[in-house]
Amino acid sequence: MTSALEKAIHRFGSSDRNTRLELLLDYARSLPALPERFHAARDQGLYNVPECQSPVFLLLERENGGVVLHADAPREAPTVRGFVSLLARTLKGATPAEVADLPPDLLDRLG
Repeated sequence: MTSALEKAIHRFGSSDRNTRLELLLDYARSLPALPERFHAARDQGLYNVPECQSPVFLLLERENGGVVLHADAPREAPTVRGFVSLLARTLKGATPAEVADLPPDLLDRLG
């Protein structure tokens, strides 16, 4: 797990419900725009998260030995968008092994 993700887990876990919601909304507002080169793949439904009620597009790309998560989620789904943004931020530069080691109970840890 990356140190950025550990910090986020601690920050969310030590906050009350309203603060966690505000943090998630802050992440939602800061999700970077999806690079233009991925728009066609998103529009074709490639790399979409299956079974998610909101249309979520995720694509990991290797960069300088680490990974970058490119993502798109609708503004009308701010909690989903916030979680996607949190992942994109905290996984940036992570190794593939760190990504594979994400805890299965990550949402529970975030509260």
